[in-house]
Amino acid sequence: MNRVPLLFLNVTIVATCGLVYELLAGTLASYVLGDSVTQFSLIIGLYLSAMGVGAWLSGKLERKLAERFIDVELAVALIGGFSAPILLLSFARLSWFPVVLYGLVFLIGTLVGLELPLLMRICKDRLSFKDLVSRFLTFDYLGALFGSLMFPLFFVPKIGLLKTSMVFGLGNAVVGLWGTWLLSDVIGGNLRMLRARGVFVIGVLLFGLTQADRVEGWSEDELFPDPVVLSKTSHYQRIVFTHSKRGYNLYLNGNLQFSSTDEYRYHEALVHPAFAAAPAPPKSVLVLGGGDGLAVREILRHESVTAITLVDLDPAMTTLAREFRPLVELNRDALRDPRVTVVNDDAFIWLDELFARAPETRFDVVIVDFPDPNNFALGKLYTRLFYQKLRRVMAPDAVATIQSTSPLYARRSFWSIVQTMEAAGLSVRPYQVTVPSFGVWGYALARLVPFDSPRTAPPGLAFLNDGQMAAMFDFPLDMAARPDDGLEVNRLDNQWLVRTYEAEWRRWQ
Repeated sequence: MNRVPLLFLNVTIVATCGLVYELLAGTLASYVLGDSVTQFSLIIGLYLSAMGVGAWLSGKLERKLAERFIDVELAVALIGGFSAPILLLSFARLSWFPVVLYGLVFLIGTLVGLELPLLMRICKDRLSFKDLVSRFLTFDYLGALFGSLMFPLFFVPKIGLLKTSMVFGLGNAVVGLWGTWLLSDVIGGNLRMLRARGVFVIGVLLFGLTQADRVEGWSEDELFPDPVVLSKTSHYQRIVFTHSKRGYNLYLNGNLQFSSTDEYRYHEALVHPAFAAAPAPPKSVLVLGGGDGLAVREILRHESVTAITLVDLDPAMTTLAREFRPLVELNRDALRDPRVTVVNDDAFIWLDELFARAPETRFDVVIVDFPDPNNFALGKLYTRLFYQKLRRVMAPDAVATIQSTSPLYARRSFWSIVQTMEAAGLSVRPYQVTVPSFGVWGYALARLVPFDSPRTAPPGLAFLNDGQMAAMFDFPLDMAARPDDGLEVNRLDNQWLVRTYEAEWRRWQ
């Protein structure tokens, strides 16, 4: 029987698993180290370089090529399968985590780089050179495509990072064990021992798969200062709630989003200046981001509001805002209010669709509460183009508020956001407030026409009063814009803000 077509399937599986290990390392590195653009760039470059080293090393092997291929497959299965647990546990316990991260990436890349050249040499007597190269590379690239699609769309959101790691390790181990049958005619007398090793590796990985949830719990208990009460991986992010005597904390991809002890400061400052700056009591409000419902809670304090549209990308987050009791109590069940309409969509795209579908739609207040621009996907939501889209749905007297990172820790990033909004034709009044969990945090208040900063706060709030409302718009010297900052307008084609943001926040990590 011609076994070459089955070996093509092995090539596809090998390529899929190799790419997924790279994606796992990049994802985990960006989760725990931040600086996602740099981390992915370094990991991709190191991984590809290591594959080149592996391909070079394959030329040093002269004997028992089929056995060496099986051994490499089982090594990749074991190391790659346990790569995610190793990285998570190492980050929680080792100060030299980058050494483990890049060392593991290099080792896996070297082993993956060994696989294809070895298999091509094994098959060189079964196919012409032209067919050997074209078919093997075709199936190699098809496997990479399959892995790149299935990793974010299915495996991570459905089974999580750790189980994904184990499942693809099992895929490599099965290839190794299966290879002992496909290559049995060229394997020497060690066939039984090779199969025993394959069965052992599969058994170890199956055991690891059963313990993945426990390992994930251990690692998250180490990563976060307080006990984890809920953790969930959605299609878009890792959602973790922790709890202590002080209250609840929400983390997205390892980044603190709010602490229940002082989130009222952040959300009062986010919402109420826009209402104070409005020339007439606002009726229709658009909220972009803010899927936790806390901004909506503050908006509902205003009796003039008749309709709120909340657009948040992640349905998992808005579902928790309706169903996770601690969050429901915190947001006062805001998302079940009949005035609230929840839309789960990409705000960048949704604004275009809204304008095309109902160009007459306008909002009196717009609240923009996106995560900080720490990657290119988020950076597009801070571009001049996005703010131009925002202008089209603002009523003539509308007021918008945009959370704009910290003017103390990321001063140039903050003022770049302000400058980008102005370049989109908005009149902007920046302001800042102290939130103990975050430090000093910044916002930008905007209208379509020039306006004065608001000076009065609505009654009955826990934090804002008239004096604080006025003080927020006064910047001390260490947070003010400077002539030599060299700021640029953030555009889709330069993403200047993302690179600046990463450089500024890296100093504090």
